[in-house]
Amino acid sequence: MLTMKVRFWALFAIFATCALGFGWHGDLFTTGGSWVFGKALVWAAFLGFLAYTIYCSSEEDILPSIRKIAELHWGRQVGADLYLGLCLTLFVMYLNEGSVWVVLLWLLPTLAFANLATLLYFAIHYDAIVARFLA
Repeated sequence: MLTMKVRFWALFAIFATCALGFGWHGDLFTTGGSWVFGKALVWAAFLGFLAYTIYCSSEEDILPSIRKIAELHWGRQVGADLYLGLCLTLFVMYLNEGSVWVVLLWLLPTLAFANLATLLYFAIHYDAIVARFLA
């Protein structure tokens, strides 16, 4: 029987593979624009956060930790803050994509994997997001 940790990381691997596969383009890891450093920074943040999350997962189970944190007022506030931020990120995804359906596809992974999913989205769509803000 697979442990919860193994299932979590298997689901993340499937999600990331699909996100990269469907979002694949020639400039996925490079850019011709003037914001090259930003794209490298987003990819580095994603990879660093992924590595740290894997490390934390190997050291401690998340569910008992969440239960402990949820008992604290600040723990609940940080959780609410996280998910409010994720909702705002989903709104930015909608502004970038112009499609509710795309956002709905990212909704569950974003709620499950939080900033691992949002960092991956921003890394994949970096050029389009920067172009929208600079247009």
